Formats: sequence, C-alpha cells, structure tokens
Amino acid sequence: MRSLVTSEWLASELGAPDLTVLDASWHMPNVNRDARAEYEERHIPSARFFDIDAISDRDAGTPHMLPNAEQFACAMGDLGVGSSDRIVVYDHSDLRTSARAWFMLRHFGARHVTILDGGFARWLGDGRPVERGYPPAREVRFDAVARAGQVVRKEEIERGASVPILDARSRARFEGIEKDPRPGVAPGHMPGARNISYASVYREDGTFRSPDELQALFRDAGADIGQPFIASCGSGVTANSLIFAAHLAGNDRTRLYDGSWSDWGSDPDTPKELGPTV
Repeated sequence: MRSLVTSEWLASELGAPDLTVLDASWHMPNVNRDARAEYEERHIPSARFFDIDAISDRDAGTPHMLPNAEQFACAMGDLGVGSSDRIVVYDHSDLRTSARAWFMLRHFGARHVTILDGGFARWLGDGRPVERGYPPAREVRFDAVARAGQVVRKEEIERGASVPILDARSRARFEGIEKDPRPGVAPGHMPGARNISYASVYREDGTFRSPDELQALFRDAGADIGQPFIASCGSGVTANSLIFAAHLAGNDRTRLYDGSWSDWGSDPDTPKELGPTV
C-alpha cells in the first residue's frame, strides 16, 4: 500500500470490506474548534473518528502521550479498526494531525497505513461526497505490539543523543521569541537541536512536498533526511510530520520524543537554549 493516496484513489476504494478510513483531526484549544463536532457534521463516507486526546495515556504528566499496547488495542477494537485493515488516515487541521495517527497505528502493529494527501480539504476541493453522524459498529481485532526502537524518552536524551534532534515547532517557538502556550513550560529549545517546522514539509494546499523539495528543506536546516534522527515538537504531535517526510524518502530509522518540549521545557533541571541554532 502506498504511503500517500489521492482523493481519486480513495473514492474508488470506498466500500471495500478491508478498507478503514479515519478522521484524525485535532486542534489546539486556543483556536476554538471542536474536531469531534466537525466530524459529526461532515466527514468522508464511512470514516471513523480517531481521537488523539482520548487514545492516549491519560495518567501521563504531559498531553496525549502514547498509551500502552493493551490500551491501544482496546481503543481500536471499540473504534472498529483491525490491525490487518487497509487504513487511510486524514485530517482537517492546520496541525496536519493525520501524521500522528499514522505513527501510532504503525507503532502498534498496523500493517497497511496510508495518509490522504491534502486531507479533508483536498477531498472537499475535489467535490467528493460527505456524510454525517457515525458509521455502524464493526467487530474486529487489533493485535497491538509496540515496536521497539521508535520512541525515545527524556532520560536517553539527557545521557547524550547519538543522532540529531529535529524540532518541528515554529521558528518563534523554537527560538523562544514566543512563550510556550502551556503553563509552566519554559521557552527555547534543547541544546544542539535543529529547527524544521512541520508546516514547511507541506505545500500551501496541504499536500506533501516532493522528495527533492524535502531533501533540500532538511539540508538547509543542517540535517540529512536519509539519516536517523529524533523528532520533537510541542507535545509529540507535529513531530510526526517530520517522521513521515523521512519515511517518504525511504528512511524509517527515526525516533519520536513523545514527551517533546512539554516534557523537556517543564523540567527546571534540563538545559535550554534561546535564539537560533548556531
């Protein structure tokens, strides 16, 4: 299954018994948008709502951290998603949150996961149909096993990261020009980190940039899209756009710092830097 699919391809596959479509939209609280309410009002036919906040470790000290495998399996069973399904993920969010769901599904063992290029905006722009409400329940099984080596914790980075750290936040957040939106989280970035805003891997219409454009983007930031790196952001969501961009370039040797700056910046003992990377 291709990593990216078009609205034309998806429209031709809707109704296939092994195809599951997921709306993984999520928004920052300050934008006053309700992703679930928007989904209920209109979504791609047969799509189910993948709630990034609900499908998380609710006991963690930082937002929407990865759940454990058992929790994820139960959530997918309730949602009607099987681990052997062909899964298409999309979003209608400025944060491009489908990449987070793509990472989570693959991390816990889904075999065939793809992203709808351009998301719901492209689907609407192409004049495709929508529906309201929720699809019928579906009895399936999701055999979840967390893949080793895909997630890094703060303690590992403190001991010294052996690969580059790429921060997907905006330049203003990275350099500490803007305050962090979360209370108690310091401004700035991890020492030595490089900044590649998640938004920069997309074109204005929300589709992914070409492989050549992505390579140049990483190179200009002092990184190599084909080499291992640790991706970080504000809370482990937008960093997945960098991981997906590397995946498009054939590089699956990346890792996610799931706690990201919410974890690092809230710890008074971690070193922090302001300004651009030297």
